[in-house]
Amino acid sequence: MKILSLTGIEKLYFSPIDIAQILGNSGKSALVTCCRYVKNGFLIRLKRNSYILRQKWDYITKEELFRIANMLQSPSYVSLSTSLSRNSAANKKHSDFIESISLKRTKSIKIEGVVFNYLKIKQDYYSPSQKEEGCRIASPEKSLLDILYLKHLGRYSIDISSVDIAKLDKKLLAELAALYPEKIRKYFKKYIFS
Repeated sequence: MKILSLTGIEKLYFSPIDIAQILGNSGKSALVTCCRYVKNGFLIRLKRNSYILRQKWDYITKEELFRIANMLQSPSYVSLSTSLSRNSAANKKHSDFIESISLKRTKSIKIEGVVFNYLKIKQDYYSPSQKEEGCRIASPEKSLLDILYLKHLGRYSIDISSVDIAKLDKKLLAELAALYPEKIRKYFKKYIFS
């Protein structure tokens, strides 16, 4: 069975072009193969021309989900409560959704029970601060500012008491907050710097 040839793919996700190279098919034939394998449950379609092996998905790590989140909508970076939880700065752990900041659009994508949420933010405040393990992820400090900025706009809801602000770098928070207009900095101040 040709699917066994694909189990050797080392990439986290791949395209029909990758399948064409492995199976020695044409591009059109590889697309048909992808459709057939998705229908039979061997592959999962992540988005147009991006697939992952079912067996890889079944054992996927959180960091791999973050890489997929970056790929599903680009440019984007993992942020908000997902980043805070990852960095132990939030009391709640979420395993069924990944939150990201995007420049394109606010959107939700559900794949095999995992929800990838994207919230659009102005270019002026879009600044992924770190790249770790192949994914773009905001620092906990930037994540908190993203949360507060979107909360200020009425586009995000969170119980701020669930965030352990003592674990965050106040100096870095102040530096990052300085990039926002004064009105928003005043809003930040009542939650962070009081």
